Order: sequence, then C-alpha cells, then structure tokens
Amino acid sequence: MIEATDFRNAMSLLTTAVNVITTLGETGMHGFTASAVCSVTDTPPMLLVCMNQSSRSHAHFVENKVLAVNVLSTQHEQLSNAFASSKFSSEDRFKLGDWSTMETGSPILKDALVSFDCEIQDIQQVGTHSVFMCRVLKVQQSDQEESLVYFNRAYHQVGQLEHV
Repeated sequence: MIEATDFRNAMSLLTTAVNVITTLGETGMHGFTASAVCSVTDTPPMLLVCMNQSSRSHAHFVENKVLAVNVLSTQHEQLSNAFASSKFSSEDRFKLGDWSTMETGSPILKDALVSFDCEIQDIQQVGTHSVFMCRVLKVQQSDQEESLVYFNRAYHQVGQLEHV
C-alpha cells in the first residue's frame, strides 16, 4: 500500500498549470487555487476540477453550481498564493486582481491566460475531494504568452519567455 506522503511526493513531480477557481452566489465571491484541473471531452466541452471537501469555500461551490477556471500567467504568483492561503478573506483575495464576469456570473480574471466559465453538472465524492464535472459555456483568452506552472513544490514559467 502506498503511503499518502509518498503519493504526494510523487505527484509533486507532475507539472501542472496553476488555476484560480472562482464562484459567485448569494453568499458572495469565493475562490481557491487548484492544480487538479483537466479537460474531459470537447463534445460537449467539459472540464473536471478537484476540490478538498474540508475547504472553507467548498459548500459555496456546491450550492452555486457554477464556477470559472482562471488559468494563471506568470505575473499571478502573488494571486495564486493569496487564493491558496487561509490568511486572506474572500474579499481581500479578489482585491488582488482585475475581475469581470461572463455567462454564469463567476469571477473571470481579466488577464488570465485563459478562463473557462462553467456550470457544474455533476459532483463525485472521491476520498477527501469532490470532483466537479463542469460544462464549459464560454471561453476567454488573453494575449498573455507565459503560463504559471507548479513543479516540485515551486512555481515555474512556461511559454514565450524571450521578449524582442
């Protein structure tokens, strides 16, 4: 049997995009930093997002049934840290970026590499996490060329790094 620590250590070597997942509903704006996001199918366009059930904003995502996946670019490291930290209130987190909305009303980071505006169609409970199956309603791309990724417990940059 694989120990949880050994599994986490191995998974730290899987390079992943850094995302801020957001929602908006009657209880306000909420968000968290996630690396466990991936495409499921393009017909219909679907993503999955994994979220720890013990997260303080978990119930808001379940209740709202909508979310946005904001894929961060290299200048968003501070934003990623704020959305990952329990030291920041939801209100303070959202002060760090320039936000808009699309179809669902979930906060869209205007200068994200790309944002996906989604409806949560199904939620599966798997161990400590919820897996949100999300139908993508709208996509917004920016002109950013570098992606913020997480590898071996540190941020890195991927993309057009040379500027002429």
